[in-house]
Amino acid sequence: MKLFRHGASGAERPGIVDASGALRDLSGVIAEIDATVLSDAGLARLAALDAATLPLVPAGTRIGAPVPRPVNFICIGLNYADHAAESGLKVPEEPIIFLKAGSAYSGPNDDIVIPPGSKETDWEVELGVIIGTGGSHIAEDAALDHVAGYCVVNDVSEREYQIRRGGTWDKGKGCPSFGPTGPFLVTRDEVPDPQALDLWCEVDGKRMQNGNTRTMIFGVKTLVSYVSRFIRLEPGDIIATGTPPGVGMGIKPEPVFLRPGQTVRLGIAGLGEQTQKTTGG
Repeated sequence: MKLFRHGASGAERPGIVDASGALRDLSGVIAEIDATVLSDAGLARLAALDAATLPLVPAGTRIGAPVPRPVNFICIGLNYADHAAESGLKVPEEPIIFLKAGSAYSGPNDDIVIPPGSKETDWEVELGVIIGTGGSHIAEDAALDHVAGYCVVNDVSEREYQIRRGGTWDKGKGCPSFGPTGPFLVTRDEVPDPQALDLWCEVDGKRMQNGNTRTMIFGVKTLVSYVSRFIRLEPGDIIATGTPPGVGMGIKPEPVFLRPGQTVRLGIAGLGEQTQKTTGG
């Protein structure tokens, strides 16, 4: 099952994809894709619907992020060994956790706004894990039971802010528009193995990233369990699980970064695609 949200920013309504791939409006059935809906029982109720009987979403309607702004937008750093190598950093012994500001959270096709004066805004395609059932100190063998579904995340990053502006990654990760998410929440029953997903990113039509989640250092169930030791996970929380190689910072001999007027396109097999225009600067 694929769920999504549609409409103007701040006024999104819930939606569901029917068996033919058409986008249907769910607002006559549920008010929001909230904790009740993200529970196993809530998702089962939606799965029992005949989605084809629901109103169509008009063509051209904006697609928003697939869940409301999460309590915790959690990211994992250096979770692909080959990305750590291109960054010139050693493979971490434990997952690196940082938080992305809630105000960075945006729709999958919304513009990326390059901050004023930024020269090092970068792209990062990532598998997002959307929590359905919250908790703390979740056992690893039960971790996937706490997952409602999966999505695409672009962990947009300003490298100067991240690396050379005082030693905290959050500065380079939380600018407005730096968290495009979606288009869909794809329920976990449609993703039997989250460690077997191809993911990619293009800039102006040039393929920059090609990867597969099987090369993660720490897999999804490990991450859900590990993060829950330090942060109580809530329904709708998102864990962005790291990026494969091919980011702009790692290009040799000279890094390449985003500038206004470009197009970023990215996706994950079975989870959908995003397309963003870059503005600002």
